[in-house]
Amino acid sequence: MYSTADLPAGLDAAFKAYDIRGRLPDELNEAAAYRIGLGFGELFGRGKVAVCRDVRLSGPDIVKALTQGLVDGGNHVIDIGMGGTEEIYHAVAAMDLTGGIAVTASHNPADYNGMKLVREGSRPISADTGLKELLDFVKQGEAPQREPGRADVVDYKAEYVRDILEFVDVDALKPYKVVANAGNGAIGPVLERLEDALPFELVKIDPEPDGSFPNGVPNPLLPENRELTANTLKEAGADFAIAWDGDFDRCFFWDENGRFIEGYYIIGLIAERLLRDNPGAKIVHDPRLYWNTVDIVSRSGGKAVMCKSGHAFIKERMRKEDALYGGEMSSHHYFRSFSFCDSGVIPWLLVASLMSEKGETLSSLVDEMIERYPCSGEINRTVMDPDKLLAILEDEYSGGANLVDYTDGLSIDHADWRFNIRKSNTEPLVRLNVEARGDRSLMEARTEELLRRIGELAE
Repeated sequence: MYSTADLPAGLDAAFKAYDIRGRLPDELNEAAAYRIGLGFGELFGRGKVAVCRDVRLSGPDIVKALTQGLVDGGNHVIDIGMGGTEEIYHAVAAMDLTGGIAVTASHNPADYNGMKLVREGSRPISADTGLKELLDFVKQGEAPQREPGRADVVDYKAEYVRDILEFVDVDALKPYKVVANAGNGAIGPVLERLEDALPFELVKIDPEPDGSFPNGVPNPLLPENRELTANTLKEAGADFAIAWDGDFDRCFFWDENGRFIEGYYIIGLIAERLLRDNPGAKIVHDPRLYWNTVDIVSRSGGKAVMCKSGHAFIKERMRKEDALYGGEMSSHHYFRSFSFCDSGVIPWLLVASLMSEKGETLSSLVDEMIERYPCSGEINRTVMDPDKLLAILEDEYSGGANLVDYTDGLSIDHADWRFNIRKSNTEPLVRLNVEARGDRSLMEARTEELLRRIGELAE
């Protein structure tokens, strides 16, 4: 149907460390989607494969080509329609499928699209576990002739929502007023079903899925994208607010005062809530910011396990440790009972459950954490030679350190403050995080000092 001559010139750039993401049509197109589908069964086993897409306008055409490739490769495609990446995770595990592909570019610009791929058990397919081989297949000659499979369209949302609600006692939830900013992304139809099942009054912002993104691509990590949610919360007098990215595998929180809560502190809340019913369990965390997490996990009777950032690494470590939960400060939250996968819906239900049980506001739950472990949040700086930069910073800051760690980039822990700096996988950037023990002024001073030094070394 499509040959290698139809592939985009920039295809290599679309194959990232953890997924496929590229600009259309220069880095990704329908020919590439078809050949990805054709290669999926050859590399990861033919069988039943779930497919979904986010709201991007290019999604239907990409899914059509991908599905044809899967069918021509001898697979039975189960198309669950428009939805979030976690719906693929759930479908693959719940229906015991061979694998699944979510067609999404998450928070990338509207002219991008991509794919997140999993094999049986919703195990991620990354550059280290098959994406490189898939790229080679896509670029090579014709594939072996296979007996064609078939494709079915299935409405799967009811089963997904039913299982998501099992994570909390719905009857014990208080009737909170919650601002929910869908950002015209894929979460809208799920919110409709949750709204019918939960005691909350949802004040919804842009709940209609719209791939033209009339209000901008949803990415609440960007500070300029947070004001609408905060203002709506204040006007509504809501108890808290949440917002999602396009494929809703991450959720973000505001307290009742309209303050944005760093994802770092949400990890502590979720760990505390889950350890209450699972004493002694292991909690996996990333090394960027972790003092608060380790403190709460220890006080709650759990065991904290540090792991390199990135969903493939976190999921692999969680399976190895049989960990109950994993959290990244970037607002990815992973659950053993969700096939060790990340979800953007489970976290806010668990936070609401903890608020209901304790009878406290979200601000009161996080205030002490923020005071005990103030943090800078992640700061990006352009650096042309990040390896040289990290080596110099290690030399300058490791003296008298309690810990120098290379789990992910460079982490240096002193008695009362610490920092992590790591390279971007795809850009000439370094990402800096700083935290301190109970001293915001120290954290801010060290952050300013490090940024100044990074600026000097980047010149």
